[in-house]
Amino acid sequence: MTFDVVVIGSGPGGYVAAIRAAQLGMKVACVDKRKELGGTCLNIGCIPSKALLHTTELYWKMVHEAEQYGLKTGPCSYAFPEIMTRKQKIVTSFNEGIAALFKKNKITFFPGTAKLISPTKVQVAGEQIEAKNIILATGSEPSSLPFLPFDEKRIVSSTGALSLPQVPKNLLVIGAGVIGVELGSVYSRLGSKVQFVEFLDRICPTLDASISQELQKILTQQGMSFRLSSKVTGADLSPQEIVLRVGDEQLRGDVVLVAIGRKPYTQNLGLENVGINAKGAIAVDNRFRTSVPNIYAIGDLIDGPMLAHKASEEGIAVAEIIAGQNPAVNYLAIPNVIYTYPEVAAVGLTEAEAQNFGLKVNAGMFPFKINSRAKCTGEEAGFVKIVSDSVTDRILGVHILGAHASELIAEGVLAIQNGLTTLQLAHTPHAHPTLSEALKEAALGVHHRAIHR
Repeated sequence: MTFDVVVIGSGPGGYVAAIRAAQLGMKVACVDKRKELGGTCLNIGCIPSKALLHTTELYWKMVHEAEQYGLKTGPCSYAFPEIMTRKQKIVTSFNEGIAALFKKNKITFFPGTAKLISPTKVQVAGEQIEAKNIILATGSEPSSLPFLPFDEKRIVSSTGALSLPQVPKNLLVIGAGVIGVELGSVYSRLGSKVQFVEFLDRICPTLDASISQELQKILTQQGMSFRLSSKVTGADLSPQEIVLRVGDEQLRGDVVLVAIGRKPYTQNLGLENVGINAKGAIAVDNRFRTSVPNIYAIGDLIDGPMLAHKASEEGIAVAEIIAGQNPAVNYLAIPNVIYTYPEVAAVGLTEAEAQNFGLKVNAGMFPFKINSRAKCTGEEAGFVKIVSDSVTDRILGVHILGAHASELIAEGVLAIQNGLTTLQLAHTPHAHPTLSEALKEAALGVHHRAIHR
């Protein structure tokens, strides 16, 4: 069987690349080690975690915030098995949705582990597939600690944390990055005592410092605790508990979540058979070509943020490149979101990053506590910060901590993608009362012209 394109991996990079290639008239196959389509993001990542985050946020609000709205809820409780069942139903519905899209676009799906035999041959379950072009989109896997290997029961990665049979009494989280604070939030809301150990001096260190500091303050108020600039040097496991050694301290828990990052997943892919270096991220040129011209790589396999939507943009681009087009991905316009309560969203450069590039910058900030819609909804925590070039007024970065930040950031993405200035954003009408008015006010704030501050 010969195909114009064989995509290895059906995650948000792979399945999108496959669909776009099919739209462009190519004969396409997709291979995935799982029989369920969607990759890590859908099956054991983005989607199940957001389902749990939403459910537990509702529960948290019922317990802690209902009375401020004049609502009398009585004693609140939850059924953890039903929470997990709902999560899985959502995942399954999207598995079926992608399968339907493959059928619609006449994409052949091969479940099984793919191995490169040559630059034009892929082996799957004993069968060889011929490919004019190959797209590698196998994603990433959690990084582990040598003295604390995953068993996905008591020492868990994000995968195990999404499938725990019960809520732990004491959850220890190693790493206070995006995955750590999201999953820590899930179990904290359900009653776990959650303690973080973070090697760096602040949580979510890629965020603008002002956002990171305020987020830590809010999460601490919600009951989580953080040990920063700290390192886990060892662990002792007994049937009753797990003890982490952190400096002179001993932290005790019944489950440990190791969330120290992810690494490209290339296991058993056969890169050595075609001469591609399998150590670390796969090197590609500006058209996603590896050292083998007809083999491409995208998503978590290559440098850049390990984000589903970044992989999807690359998937579309690489399919169009194979078709002879000349697309480009604007990495400055790739947003990052943290689904805590409140949410965090950012796009572009932080103030410090812009300054490190030698740019002279201005910044405008507007707090949600004086935004009319936030007052009405009782979601007053956080602020919007906009960073701009002081010479050209071009928007360099938009940073949001607050309710629905994940939705609000799209305006910032649009601004950066199209090279807009803060005055162009400020002069754009925004409906009243809406949270989005905070972006308009922050843009005005760059010029010391905010109306309500």
